[in-house]
Amino acid sequence: MIRFLIIFLIFISNGQSRKTIIKLATLAPEGTEWHGMLMEMGQEWRKSTKKSVQLRVYPGGVIGDERDMVRKMRIGQIHAAAITTEGLSEIVPEFSAYFVPLAFQTSQDIDNVTEAILPDLEQKLEDKGFKLLHLGELGWAYWFSSKPIQTPSDLKGMKIFTWAGDFKWERLWEKAGYNPVPLASVDILSGLQTGLINSFSTIPLYALSQQSFGIANHMLDLKWGVLMAGIVIDLRSWKRISKKYHKDLIQITKKIQNEQKKLNSTAEQKSIEAMKEYGLKVHSVNNNEIALWQKEVERMSPNLRGHIIPEEVFDKVIKLTQ
Repeated sequence: MIRFLIIFLIFISNGQSRKTIIKLATLAPEGTEWHGMLMEMGQEWRKSTKKSVQLRVYPGGVIGDERDMVRKMRIGQIHAAAITTEGLSEIVPEFSAYFVPLAFQTSQDIDNVTEAILPDLEQKLEDKGFKLLHLGELGWAYWFSSKPIQTPSDLKGMKIFTWAGDFKWERLWEKAGYNPVPLASVDILSGLQTGLINSFSTIPLYALSQQSFGIANHMLDLKWGVLMAGIVIDLRSWKRISKKYHKDLIQITKKIQNEQKKLNSTAEQKSIEAMKEYGLKVHSVNNNEIALWQKEVERMSPNLRGHIIPEEVFDKVIKLTQ
């Protein structure tokens, strides 16, 4: 009887030791499609690994901003994150390739650049101790503001949100004659409510989910950039998961993210229409105004190239998107 009990306890202990809990953080608000996608991914991971891998999702920035997530992955407080290229560039600066304003105007532009640079980005992440499970587009970023913006000179009269801790972008905006205000992304809504900021660029789905369009109720219909996001896990945690599950977990992640990409194709227009019903005003741009924005980006480019975006990557983006 005692021998049987010892064997049973050893069996239970071994079973427990094989369980791996992955704590994943994201800025995606609870209840949104992005959050639902991560929850679905966790369920599929659990099923595929016979309950040996369990995903715990911390949504809505409760862990902090994306730089906080990267720092906490490095010290082991969390193990993974669903973050934009803002957070990814904190690990590998070359992810800033997606920051070139006005460069990306079609999905083909995004695909061309991603195909050219992704293998190198993945290797650089692994060299830094992280595994990229997937990278994809969330949508097009537009300017939202509390007053109409049509030209760069209009934007110069606004207080622009910039990511807290991203001193290079802050200096770039200031040098170009703008008024940047660094904030944590989770403080955008409160910043708008207090008047600390009155303009920011984001995708329509995020403006809708955060209800920030209630204050920043003007949108410039000009694709300022693309918002890319990826799911990254620190290699120490990844290696704790049995290798026999690695391929399946990556496939599950990519499958669910690809499903989300299909939803994104219609989510933008649906989000805009929903916000318009509650007072959002969308401002189109004519050819002359587009030319002014392009000229402004050209003026800022020397301070982007080699300072915020590595020269080789910047040149590659320009070449592939022209």
